[in-house]
Amino acid sequence: MHTLTPEQLRMWIGGLVFLLGMATFALGVFVLVARAMNRDLHRLAAHTARLAQKGIIEDASGLVGNASALVSALTRLVQTTAGVGIFLIVLGLALMYFPYQYIMPLH
Repeated sequence: MHTLTPEQLRMWIGGLVFLLGMATFALGVFVLVARAMNRDLHRLAAHTARLAQKGIIEDASGLVGNASALVSALTRLVQTTAGVGIFLIVLGLALMYFPYQYIMPLH
């Protein structure tokens, strides 16, 4: 059986946490690019805006109210997704920075 020295253990732990940080960072970028900038959300928002304009022209107040509620819900959805992506990016950067500081005193 091979035993690890404390220095080797620190290197392994630091390396694994660094890799976890890289994966978290990549996941955050993916969430921002793929989810927050989704074409379907933009298309739905455009159709909802047209529906609201049609409701205003035809004086359908219920239609306008429902359309504005849908637009605000879409806005909150995009903001929440962007917030999750930014959080994952910051967490990934932190998970890459701290192992670097943890391992550097060994050299």
